[in-house]
Amino acid sequence: MKLEGKIALVTGASRGIGRAVAIALAQEGAVVAVNYRSGKAQADEVVQEIESNGGRAVAVEGDVSEFEAAQAIVDQSIEQLGGLHILVNNAGISRDALIFNMEPNDWLDVMRVNFGGVFNCTKAVLQQFMSQREGTIVNVSSMMGLRGWTGESNYAASKGAINAFTRCAAVELARFGIRVNAALPGFAPTDLVQGLLEKDGGKGILKQIPMRSFAAVEEVAGVVTFLAGPDSSYMTGALVEVDGGVGTMLGVGAPL
Repeated sequence: MKLEGKIALVTGASRGIGRAVAIALAQEGAVVAVNYRSGKAQADEVVQEIESNGGRAVAVEGDVSEFEAAQAIVDQSIEQLGGLHILVNNAGISRDALIFNMEPNDWLDVMRVNFGGVFNCTKAVLQQFMSQREGTIVNVSSMMGLRGWTGESNYAASKGAINAFTRCAAVELARFGIRVNAALPGFAPTDLVQGLLEKDGGKGILKQIPMRSFAAVEEVAGVVTFLAGPDSSYMTGALVEVDGGVGTMLGVGAPL
């Protein structure tokens, strides 16, 4: 197991991609802190699944959009598990709307959680990572941060900010032995993209994906685990697309 002896914190890990990432890291031997904001029962289920497979995990409550809470999440993870080597910034929300109809809080809330959570948790782990001169940060971004899509301006902007932050953090932190990369999923059938699938069950979107399938959360988790592990030891500042080829072609930016 390639992550034996490592301790990881995954934000927003009670469901969706975060849940899959927490389980995948544990399968590679990592001890995992499963962060959640409101889904305690779901987070406990993730912990139980990891433990039932012989791993070790704890659930850690906290809202990553507030820096003090993010620092508490990190501190609690270190206290309960005895250290920290990997941070996966996954927590995110969506407030889809056309720009004309978008309320100020529709973009501000998305930015606070999606990008704010990445900044807050990254800053919160730096003392630990810099002092041990070791640490790996993987940000779960999105192809929306590279392309445009109808009704996604706030979400896409938050992911574009994550992409830029990933590159800058990688440059600043490399001298401390800290790597920072991002995984950019395309369309994965999670709660975040449910609204995009309502029109026709996603058939219009599938027509615009060369591989003609949505990403399984486990496929995204596999890339995140790779970026968190030793096989990517010479990678930092990378934006790795996990999109079935959707970024290679010119789409219409909306379901057909």
